[in-house]
Formats: sequence, structure tokens, C-alpha cells
Amino acid sequence: MDSLLKHMVDMTGHRDHTMLDISVISAVQELANAGCARVLTLASVRGHTYVRSRAVVVAGQPARMEEGPDPASPGEPIEKFPVLAGCIARHEASAEHLDAEGKRTLWLPIWLGDKADTCLEIIDPTPYTPDTVHVIRGIVSVYKNFQNLLDYSERDSLTGLLNRKTFDDQLAKMLQTSSAEQDSLTLPPGEPERRQHTDQEQQWLAVVDVDHFKHVNDRFGHLYGDEVLILIANLLTSSFRAQDRVFRFGGEEFVVLLRSTTLENAKMIIDRFRMNVEQHDFPQVGKVTVSIGFVAISAYEPSVVVLGRADQALYFAKSHGRNMACHYDELVSGGLLHAVESNDEAEFF
Repeated sequence: MDSLLKHMVDMTGHRDHTMLDISVISAVQELANAGCARVLTLASVRGHTYVRSRAVVVAGQPARMEEGPDPASPGEPIEKFPVLAGCIARHEASAEHLDAEGKRTLWLPIWLGDKADTCLEIIDPTPYTPDTVHVIRGIVSVYKNFQNLLDYSERDSLTGLLNRKTFDDQLAKMLQTSSAEQDSLTLPPGEPERRQHTDQEQQWLAVVDVDHFKHVNDRFGHLYGDEVLILIANLLTSSFRAQDRVFRFGGEEFVVLLRSTTLENAKMIIDRFRMNVEQHDFPQVGKVTVSIGFVAISAYEPSVVVLGRADQALYFAKSHGRNMACHYDELVSGGLLHAVESNDEAEFF
């Protein structure tokens, strides 16, 4: 009982999804005396469901966040896990499977309404007693309720996207990741810290603005304006990858953090979204377009500078025809924007 209470206190003390994941799998692994426990993401991509591990704990080892071999991949098709697939299709609370090698797997989807984006997986050769399953389900209920509380504080009420308050934390984490990657490189003597961006994998920030949105509100009313924002949010979610993060900044402005990709891939992913919006038929309103500015995230510059450069590229797109995606560094190297220091303001030619 003391161990259970300790885990409950630990779980409810976090204000971060990552630490909550670590806490819940540590709790279920210890209380079930399991060999392994994981938090799985169930991602829907173009009508297909994929399974991706995001946190894991193995008996005798500390829990850790997990990144697959290919960060761009949504994971493995759920069809590779037929028992779990059946559980999800039937909206069941749990599923258990014993394979030919005697490995017993218990899956516990986290249902929010009729949708499950997260699933706990517990693996051990020993059968799970009814008392153990009862305790684990209690932990899952606490985990689900606390996930809901975190989501409520982190998400925009209209679109369901992450909100601006959450953006600061997410960008700070990406800057730390970028800093760690840079620190692993040895700089040649005399080389400046800020490097020219290459086609190596980097983190990216994109600012998205809906073109002529005031005209939509003035002509069709705010209800249709809100519907446009909701549909744009849906297109953002479906156009970007499972590991990318999408935020509503307020009004008609959105921000995307793209993780670990090259410049060419970033261009392709961003322009795919722009074209998806351009080709979408918005009810009553008709055609809507977006303008986008994006930039590579640098560990050597503060977040306000990174965001400011993406904004500069966005405003260039807005003032040069709209319905465009512009890369800050390409604008600078092409002589279309002045390169500015951190404490300067941008100016267009």
C-alpha cells in the first residue's frame, strides 16, 4: 500500500506529459513485478493506425523516453499487433496475449470518449492476478484523469491544438536538444559558433498565418471564421508528422515545431500543408490560403530571435503575394532580407 501511495503522489505531482508517462510505467512495472512496461502512442495517419513506443521501463533499469530508429516514421502498423488491433476496434478496456515463447502481454488503452491515442503495455511471463489487474486499472484511471487535466491547461479551447503557453516549454526542449547535438561536434579552431545551415537533420520552426482572415470574418461572420480555424487546425494535424508539434498562437496565427529533418524535407512537409489548405473547399467560404515563414532552430540563439526570424519570413510572404512558404536563410542569402543581429530589427529591401 505504501508503494502504491508513493506512486500516486509521484504521478499527480507532475505538470508535464513526459514525466507523467515515466511515472505511470514505473508504477505499473513495479506493482505488477513485470519484465517491461511501455507507453505507446496510437497515431492515425491517413486513415491507418500506427503504434509507436514513447516511454519504456525494463525491470532493474530506470524508465526512459524512447525514440524509434526513424524519427520521421509514425511507427509500426497496428496490424502487426492483431490482439491490440481487435481491442481498439471493439473499444475494449484491455486485451491480453500469450505468445509461443510464453511472453504474456497486457494492453490497456487510455480511452478519452471513443478515441484512444495512448496505450499502456505490460510484458511478463507470469500471469497477472485479478488483484494486480484491478490495481493497474486504478492507476490507469488516475493517469487518464490527470492527462485530461494537463490537456485542458495546455490546449486551445477552439481548435484543440496546443496553446501558446505550452509553446515556450516545447521550444525550450528543442533548443536543449539542438544544443546537445551541437556540443557533440568539435568546432575547428577559429570557426564561429553560428554555422551556415546545411542539409543535415535539424529542428525547424514555422509560423502560419491565414490570408485575408479579417475578410472572412467581415463577410461571413465569426461562426464561419471559427469553422475555418478549426478546419485549418485539422489540416495542420493531418499534414504534419506524428512527432511534430502544432500550436495555435492566437487569432489566425499558428506555429509548428518540426523535429529532426533536413531542409528539403522541411520544405516538402510545409508546402504539402500549404497546398492541402489551397485545395480544400471550406463550407460557405470557399477557398482559403495560408502564408508561412520558417527557420532552422539554432542552439546559440534565444527563442525570441528564432521566432522573430520565422516572423520576418512570414511577413515577406504576406507582402509578396501570399499563399507562399518562405525560408528565412534563403531570403537572406538571396538578398531579399537583411541578416540581423539578435538585438536588431528586420528590414525588407
